[in-house]
Amino acid sequence: MCSRGSNKKYKYKNKFHPAMDGIVSDVAVGVKRSSEELNIYSSSPNSVTANGNDTSKKLRVEDRMESPPSRVLHIRKLPSEVSETEVIALGLPFGKVTNILMLKGKNQAFLELSTEEAAVTMVNYYTAVIPQVRNVPVFIQFSNHKELKTDSALNQRAQAVLQAVSAVQEGGSPNSDTTALDSVLAQAPSPVLRIIIDNMFYPVTLDVLQQIFSKFGTVMKIITFTKNNQFQALLQFSEPVNAQQARLSLDGQNIYNSCCTLRIDFSKLVNLNVKYNNDKSRDYTRPELPAGDGQPAVDPAMAAALNKDSSSLLGAISPLTAAAAAAAAAGRVALSGHSGCSGVLLVSNLNEEMVTPQSLFTLFGVYGDAQRVKILYNKKDSALIQMSDGNQAQLAMSHLNGQKMYGKIIRVTLSKHQTVQLPREGLDDQGLTKDFTNSPLHRFKKPGSKNFQNIFPPSATLHLSNVPFGLDRDDVTEEDLRLLFSNAGGTVKAFKFFQDHKMALLQMSTVEEAIQALMDLHNYDMGRNHHLKVSFSKSTI
Repeated sequence: MCSRGSNKKYKYKNKFHPAMDGIVSDVAVGVKRSSEELNIYSSSPNSVTANGNDTSKKLRVEDRMESPPSRVLHIRKLPSEVSETEVIALGLPFGKVTNILMLKGKNQAFLELSTEEAAVTMVNYYTAVIPQVRNVPVFIQFSNHKELKTDSALNQRAQAVLQAVSAVQEGGSPNSDTTALDSVLAQAPSPVLRIIIDNMFYPVTLDVLQQIFSKFGTVMKIITFTKNNQFQALLQFSEPVNAQQARLSLDGQNIYNSCCTLRIDFSKLVNLNVKYNNDKSRDYTRPELPAGDGQPAVDPAMAAALNKDSSSLLGAISPLTAAAAAAAAAGRVALSGHSGCSGVLLVSNLNEEMVTPQSLFTLFGVYGDAQRVKILYNKKDSALIQMSDGNQAQLAMSHLNGQKMYGKIIRVTLSKHQTVQLPREGLDDQGLTKDFTNSPLHRFKKPGSKNFQNIFPPSATLHLSNVPFGLDRDDVTEEDLRLLFSNAGGTVKAFKFFQDHKMALLQMSTVEEAIQALMDLHNYDMGRNHHLKVSFSKSTI
């Protein structure tokens, strides 16, 4: 078994080439990278048109240089199954989207915003936060063109979706004279939406959902639940058309900056039966319903806090002004600092013979940036862990309470302490307190980090990245990694390399074994500046 404080290195004969941590994202914002932009010219070089059978249309490679700002943006490397709604959603937080041209055969699109200022804000924002569509990184850059002209007959569905979204943004009703738009809205089979929250870095409550979706009509009922380790909800509007408008506008949007992504579809149900009004379900038409046995009602203080902070809470959903978008890009999350609780956790029932501040820092660091860790001097089976904020503390608590660590089921609760105190200078506390404030191993220090999108409950399957590869015959093999993780204490049941061999999935026999392997081997020195990155995965092998 690997020593917890081991500096043992994995050595190879040939020299290693440095590699970036994790996945190197294929994203460029504002800069051309020797790629073709599909420009379909009209008589003016400053506009882009789609005229159907115009044989004069030509494809040309745009000048390979940085383009000046324009309210027309060119989006490339879109996934082939992308919808118009998902492309429009990229621009919605920054202002009104005035036109869209989908080039699905080329996995590209053009998006026109109402002002150049909004487009500049969008490009600046996606410099800090990697733009993704269906978990695929995409290129966003200024187009050389100042205007986007489209033939509605050829671009009919895209235009219909755009009109529906625009009407909802402006607080009006969609234009019923548009046949294509009627067709889109008529596709609403039910007033009930099924909502899945991906990348749930911060808690999403029933009240948050009600505030977001009530902008599109009367919300009648909500039921929340967890299925397949994902937070989900069923939400019923008074009318199917309201459900369709909400789906068109919100599908693919983030509730908070870079996380808590809404995936919305219609439910097969047409009516919800709510038995209790509490923090898991609500029937707004029947306020007299009981909370249910053992089902706590919504805490009044939390409800008041949610109402008070509604503007920041929903900032990523409602159209942002240029200043607000810039502020969101600079900050970590819209809700940061508004959880109403301290960022300090009390962890008890630890295995005092095995636990160290470093192991706790590594494990709790999966769910936030642990700043300080203190194992209690007179009660060494308990520890205080200070996270960056209350939201991270709640997230870590929800994922790690009740998990098995070093053979014991740990308990994680919120502490009454506001901070973890460091020992007085000159006092030897036997290494029980560690300050990790300046640690380079924080996963979430960088705004827009991909790590925000890969937060999952503890699982037997681990995701490995930064695996040395491309080093001739001394590349790390499956056998090498199986042996490394077996030596950490446990049995490797399955293994699968990604195509580039720099990432892999590895499945241990139990979740407890996976937790121990993550604590022991995250940041493990593989030699030549390659430190292994380990996280929990939602995938199975």
